[in-house]
Amino acid sequence: MIYVTGDIHADPSRFSNQNFPEQSGMTKDDYIVILGDFGLVFDTPEESKSEKYWLQWLEERPFTTLFVDGNHENFDRLNAFPVEEWHGGKVQKIRPSVIHLMRGEIYEINDVSVFAFGGAPSADIRGLATKEELQKNYAAGILDPQASDYEEKLAKLKKINKMFFVKPYRILGKSWWPQEIASEEEMEYGLQNLAAHGNKVDFIFTHEGPSSAVAAGWLGAYKANVQSKYLEKVRQQTQYSAWLFGHYHENRRITEKELCFYTQITRVW
Repeated sequence: MIYVTGDIHADPSRFSNQNFPEQSGMTKDDYIVILGDFGLVFDTPEESKSEKYWLQWLEERPFTTLFVDGNHENFDRLNAFPVEEWHGGKVQKIRPSVIHLMRGEIYEINDVSVFAFGGAPSADIRGLATKEELQKNYAAGILDPQASDYEEKLAKLKKINKMFFVKPYRILGKSWWPQEIASEEEMEYGLQNLAAHGNKVDFIFTHEGPSSAVAAGWLGAYKANVQSKYLEKVRQQTQYSAWLFGHYHENRRITEKELCFYTQITRVW
């Protein structure tokens, strides 16, 4: 069995016995796939007490947890995990049965083929940047702790937060990492890997969605970005049975083949 759900942001409690009773019939050869923003490899510089608790909690579930990375992950820590082969592709094992599906890899899982591709640009990182600066560089609002004006900018943003109850900024290396968007090498690798498999898979699991699906699902409310445009290219070149993505914090069917997941847990195989 393969079940899919959306972003958990370091809180896997939706997989409790009460919320997800279906797990009583599952084994470690059955899978839950989290479509990005796993969030349990985030705290710096190492695992926090909460992370250790929840990772062990997931390890003790009867199923195996798989996840693609999102835009809310600590990529310095995530990228430090060893890479190994698993079901035909490369993975990183956070725990023996808590496994990161890496960008551009194709896996054979329970007799179906899966293309995985994590990452997405954060959309809420304005900081003190102007609209024009953000249009040129979406990360212009990121605060750099090494910058001479870091403390001044941080104090100003904290004051804004107190007034408006928002947090429109990230801090480089503490709450934001540039690797949230795939590199050109990762994108090219994904295309080459798909071509080697005849541009045909059963499932595509991503965090961001292809630009056409996002535009159709939200009536143009979200602008296309480098990641969604890349995934649109994948969409146009690839035959697939279903494309499942997260990121938008909604449970929404876009088409018969393209679905956005958030809190919903659905069996897809």
